[in-house]
Amino acid sequence: MKKLLFEIGTAEMPAQYMDGILSQYKELAENKLTEARIPFASVKIYGTPRRMAFLVNDLADTQKDSTEEYKGPALKIAFDAEGKPSKAAQGFARGKGVDVSTLEQRDGYVYAVKHLKGQPTVELLPALLDNIIHSMNFPKTMRWADYEFGFVRPIRWMVALLDSTVIPVEVNDVKSSNETWGHRVLSNKFVAIPTAGDYEQVLMDNFVIADVDKRRAMIKEEVEEAAKKEGGKAVIEPGLLEEVTYLVEYPTALCGHIDEKYLRLPEPAIITPMRDHQRYFPMVDATGKLMAKFITVRNGGKEHLDIVAHGNERVLRARLDDAVFFFDNDRKKTLEQHREALKDVSFQRGLGNMYEKTERLAGAAKALHYALQAKSNVEDLERAARLCKADLVTGMVIEFTELQGVMGKEYALLDGEKPEVAQDIFEHYLPRFAGDVLPQSENGRILAIVDKIDNITATFSRGEAPTGSQDPFALRRQALGILNIILEGKMHVPMMKLVGSALYLLKIETNKTAKLIKEVLEFIKLRLKNMLTDQGIRYDVIDAVMADERNTDMYDIYLRTLALNAYVETAEAKELIQAGTRVCNICKNASTEAEVKPELFNTPEEKELYTVVKEVDEKVFPLAARFKYDEYLKALTPLTPVINKFFDAVMIMDKDEAVKNNRLALVQDVKKLLNGVGDISVLVMA
Repeated sequence: MKKLLFEIGTAEMPAQYMDGILSQYKELAENKLTEARIPFASVKIYGTPRRMAFLVNDLADTQKDSTEEYKGPALKIAFDAEGKPSKAAQGFARGKGVDVSTLEQRDGYVYAVKHLKGQPTVELLPALLDNIIHSMNFPKTMRWADYEFGFVRPIRWMVALLDSTVIPVEVNDVKSSNETWGHRVLSNKFVAIPTAGDYEQVLMDNFVIADVDKRRAMIKEEVEEAAKKEGGKAVIEPGLLEEVTYLVEYPTALCGHIDEKYLRLPEPAIITPMRDHQRYFPMVDATGKLMAKFITVRNGGKEHLDIVAHGNERVLRARLDDAVFFFDNDRKKTLEQHREALKDVSFQRGLGNMYEKTERLAGAAKALHYALQAKSNVEDLERAARLCKADLVTGMVIEFTELQGVMGKEYALLDGEKPEVAQDIFEHYLPRFAGDVLPQSENGRILAIVDKIDNITATFSRGEAPTGSQDPFALRRQALGILNIILEGKMHVPMMKLVGSALYLLKIETNKTAKLIKEVLEFIKLRLKNMLTDQGIRYDVIDAVMADERNTDMYDIYLRTLALNAYVETAEAKELIQAGTRVCNICKNASTEAEVKPELFNTPEEKELYTVVKEVDEKVFPLAARFKYDEYLKALTPLTPVINKFFDAVMIMDKDEAVKNNRLALVQDVKKLLNGVGDISVLVMA
């Protein structure tokens, strides 16, 4: 058993790409080795800003033997009357590279069976490693010099070792060797790797921490220790920690200081330049108050840290001076006064300005508030809706765009607005990205929903709905945001009315409204369908619930799928669904409006079914009204035996037209009960 190392050294790669690149690299290594039938124990991945590498442990010396089997012509064609191979058999054998005498006879056909001896692994690796590097893909690819092959960044060196043997690989005139590159400052040279198993230690000796997990843990520990020495605590956001991990090869944490005068700024105005622009970790004291200090991570050793700290302080000071200027200038007006400038900011082409959008949001939010019978203050909601976009025209948000909503909240508080209004201004943008927090207040949820619906319907009305590969307005993300808000808030939002209202407020021509409502609802429902699939809900259950296109209450659909998905796994479900499928088949041509007339019954089975239907209906109606769909489905159990008895004893298509129609009406009532959660005829039962 051997170890295989394959390192690709490049110019510095974007930190935001690295996690995906390394995951892909590991998966390719595992898949290509498996496809090549080369046994191995595990694949360990390494990565820094300038390299990606994998180390395969316990790689077999030889590829596994294999057997290939090919089906040939029928026996009556393969052999003549004397039992000799025909031209068809001879041609088949020749084509498969076997002697005609070795053809096997089975199941009325001839088979060519080839036993392939496994090749030495070392002979297979050059092509395999070349295949891996050419199979990688990236968000953006670079080409350099006059080479046709592109990569995430220009390739500078490659290491390909099977234990101590160099595996020949060449890409864009870069040839593999046993030499890697040390830290660009602390060990700026090529260094030899004796064997593949020495890789991590050789790099560590040359000031490169190649193991991502070790480097991340090292950064976290050093940042925390540096903050502790300064009498504070570092605020370590996971996303920032991950980014910094992929920005350095040999981390050293150090503390920097800022002037106390900057602390008069709202905390987000200080933290954003620190964290998002400079990749610094803010510090807080024991009470959680922001300190005039920060922790940064250097890509290097501990020499001259005072000079490094001074340089970082100077850069941050310039950013904070800008923040002070914009903040002081913004504060010359209230948020409401800034709102007037929204009249000069276009919303979408042909759909007015941002001031008009806030007026629409106020109306839509108020309507949704009443529809939901919300308990929150509706006047506060309208106030938040009118102010929620005002910070877009402030200098602070124009300079630091990621502060939209954040500075709206801060300025609202400074203006003396209610804290609830200020919080709603911030929350209406949530969630801003996958995994972001969701609005927690009732008004925040409502305002976030109507804002995103306004964006989606406006874009659809302009004929710019997302395509398979393009979504420039991030409408999928906004639709997912709406759904996550609804599901977490357990909100029964009348989505059809909401979309229709949004189109009305946008003053879209009425002749286009019906088509647009359908398109927007289908778009949102598809996002919900994908969410449910990701949660492990059966596809047929989702289809059964979504078969009712009239239901646009997304939370109701969610509750139905959960209940039905659990129910179909129960013992009683199979029999009920089988009986229900017979009902649905009979009802295909039945009238849905006919009324059952008990006086036309002439069999005891009809009477019994009618009685049980009435009893079950009385039980399930209040359950459905309270969205208790799990209890609803359990309450259907008494129907199974009486349905089966009915079908066994009663001829529905009676010669008497009145009797026939009455029986069809009865069966139709049964179908309505059975499909009260979802269309059971769609369900696939084993």
